[in-house]
Amino acid sequence: MELDEKKYLYLLLILPIVVLVFLFNLYWKRKKQREFGDLEMVKKLSPESSVFKPVLKLVLLLLALLGLIIGLVNPKIGTKMETVKREGIDIVFAMDVSKSMLAEDVAPSRLEKSKQIVSQIINQLGSDRIGIVAYAGSAFPVLPITTDYAVAKMFLQSMNPGMVSSQGTSLDEAIKLSSTYFDDKSKTSKLLILISDGEDHSEGAESAAEEANKLGMKIITIGVGTEKGGTIPLKRNGIVESFQRDNNNQVVITKLNRAGLEAIAKATKGGYVNGNNTKEVLEYIKNALDKIQKTEFEATEMADFQSQFQWFLGFAFIFLFLDIFLLERKTSWVNKLNLFNENKKI
Repeated sequence: MELDEKKYLYLLLILPIVVLVFLFNLYWKRKKQREFGDLEMVKKLSPESSVFKPVLKLVLLLLALLGLIIGLVNPKIGTKMETVKREGIDIVFAMDVSKSMLAEDVAPSRLEKSKQIVSQIINQLGSDRIGIVAYAGSAFPVLPITTDYAVAKMFLQSMNPGMVSSQGTSLDEAIKLSSTYFDDKSKTSKLLILISDGEDHSEGAESAAEEANKLGMKIITIGVGTEKGGTIPLKRNGIVESFQRDNNNQVVITKLNRAGLEAIAKATKGGYVNGNNTKEVLEYIKNALDKIQKTEFEATEMADFQSQFQWFLGFAFIFLFLDIFLLERKTSWVNKLNLFNENKKI
């Protein structure tokens, strides 16, 4: 069983509040009755008043509220199991999160543009498995191979330069780490989509790509940025305070290195696409995926969860209906049972 809207569970705090209000009201009534006169005399003046009915009405109200709250939470129960077979490829997204990706020569910034591109690519995938790697001066595993696209998007949006301690851009480290995501024994097609401005502060990116090619990997590189380049704003609370400077105190101008990204893609017989136009990227990736052979790689037992909120809402309305039409005076047949010894003769 799973709960669809857990945020409504805090409404359960209403139940003890209702009980406290009831007890306070009961106390207040008793106090006023004592002020009016002798309690036994008050009982004689109102013989039809029941002790049991107010308690019953309280219970019905509490049950109704409980049903409404659980209905809002919407519990889901797995009612059946089914076998799901998937056919697709394994895709790893390697995202450049170095400080140069904060440049705003591409709106809103290179990094945010990269996130938009990857998110849109994920939206058009079918049943492929995906993983995410972040890299700057070193590479960092963000999300292992999975079919949960919602989780992938959540991790994607949280990516920023602060998640990798070593700054710079090391494309070879990104390629090497991404290759570990794939199962060497699997016949599933392997695709690495590498998103970067191409500024590489390491050596051996092409060599790493050639090694990846031997493992059966294909690399598509997406260049984000302009060849004219842009400055790297340093912000606090969304306000630009200064710009990134080099060791000579000169403002850094970061530019797109298209040639480097094209060389990496060529080493694996992959391809390069300019990432400044999202529509162009999506069309390119779609055509590339259509040409890659799909493989049946998973057979998973999955529970088909169905909502159960309607049952709880139904019972809640029944209890509310009974509470509304239930009078607080004694019922004749209950009165004869004398369950609470209310008919004691004085």
